[in-house]
This record gives sequence, structure tokens and C-alpha cells, in this order.
Amino acid sequence: MNALVFALVFWLGAWALNAALARSRWHATRPVRIFVPVLFGVTLLVLWEGIVRGLDVSPVILPAPSRVAQTFVVSTDTLWLDFRQTVLKGALSGYLIGCIAAFLTAIAIDRSSFLTRGLLPIGNFVAALPIVGIAPILVSWFGFDWHSKAAVVVVMVFFPMLVNTVQGLRETDPMQRDLMRTYAAGYLQTLVKLRLPAAMPFVFNGLKIATTLALIGAIVAEYFGSPIYGMGFRISTGVGSLSIDLVWAEIAVAALAGTVFYGLVAWAERLVTFWHPSQRG
Repeated sequence: MNALVFALVFWLGAWALNAALARSRWHATRPVRIFVPVLFGVTLLVLWEGIVRGLDVSPVILPAPSRVAQTFVVSTDTLWLDFRQTVLKGALSGYLIGCIAAFLTAIAIDRSSFLTRGLLPIGNFVAALPIVGIAPILVSWFGFDWHSKAAVVVVMVFFPMLVNTVQGLRETDPMQRDLMRTYAAGYLQTLVKLRLPAAMPFVFNGLKIATTLALIGAIVAEYFGSPIYGMGFRISTGVGSLSIDLVWAEIAVAALAGTVFYGLVAWAERLVTFWHPSQRG
């Protein structure tokens, strides 16, 4: 019970500190913008630890963060093997293939009214299909290794990326396109110098959406067939063997990988679209 009381006191103190920082004159500075969410996350972990210890919750139901951290440290070899199989092979390869294919398809759609009327409605239909219905079929087609997980990721990321890119290519107004024609610019010159730069905020929006979908798709696909390693495989077998601390360690790895993946895309967006109002300080 002492652990629970300490956690509640710590939570109240951290809440008061965050509220004071949010009202202070330094609230817009970079150190404060970083410190506030970090403190909030630490507070949640302390509260979680206090509730588990204070109420004597079984680790089979909910392990304490300290127990998860211990499992994380002693299972780094297993976690790295699962990370390499699921993220580096399945999610990343499917992400690259799906996004590049969607980008090229969007340019083809932009050139063809037939594809605009024919492919986009089908794309919206396929995007609405549940992953639990697609994954078993693709696993039976491509086998149990990472290739089937990459195929699932391609299906998941293709159409969000496609729709965003097509919308971005339509962002330029007729006056801008008429000006390019006045300068005798062809389609390729107009695309490279006008339309693609204007489409970049939409393209990166699709890329950021796809980062989350890629990781989810690769993990869920492993539930329907996988070698004896992989994050989805480890989570499903860990729940079955009541190794819940290992399951939470895998979840932590997935969360960290997704955060880093999203952060890299957001960093690239700031470099490419520095001129856009959303990127200005």
C-alpha cells in the first residue's frame, strides 16, 4: 500500500508541475515542450508500478514496469531477432514497396482520367477490407516467412499513400498550371518543378500514416503463420504460455520502433517541406 500512496503523491506532484510549466512564460521553449511529455510518461509508469505493487496484482494479469524492464534486459537477443524479422524485413520492405508503387501509380492516375474513374473507387473498397481477412490469404500465397508479412503491409499502405498523393497532385490551381504552359513547360517539367513540390505535404502525410499501418500489418500477419520468431509470433505464444512480461517487452519494442519510424519520416518532412506554413516556427 505504501507503493500505491507514493505513486499517487508523485502523480499529483508531477501533474501540478506540468500545469505550472504549461502556464509559465517558458511553455513554448523546446526544453519545456520535451520535458512535459517525458514527465507525463514517467508519471504513468510510476502510477502503474504503484498500483501493481500496492494492490498486489498478479504478474499474469498485469506485470509491473520494473518486471517488464528486467525481462527486456535478459531477453535482448530474442527481442532483437523478433525485431529484425518483423520490422526490418516484413514491415520496412513492405512499406518501401507499397509506398513507391503507390507514388508511381498516383502519377499514372494523374495522367489518365480512365484510371481516375476506375482505380480510385476500387482502391477505396480494398482499403476498407479487414486485415484479418487479407492476412491468411496472403500467408497461404507467399509462405510463412517475412515475404507474406511484407505483402500484407503493401496492401495496407498502398491505398492511403495513393489517395494522399493523388490529392496532392491536384493542389496546384489552374492559374499556376497556365503560367507553366505560358513558359512552354511540358508535363514532366510541370510535374517536377510545380506539382510535386506542392504535393509533398500530402505525400508525407501518406508516408506518416503508412508508418503505423506497416508495423500493425506485419505484427498481425504473424498471427496467421510465422517461423518460430517474430514479434507477432512471440506475443501470441507469450499470451498462451502466460509470459505476459515478455509480451509487454515486445509491445515496448514495437512502440519504440513505431515512434522512431514516425520521427524519421517527420524529420524528412521538415527538411523537404521547410517552405510550408505548417513547418514554420
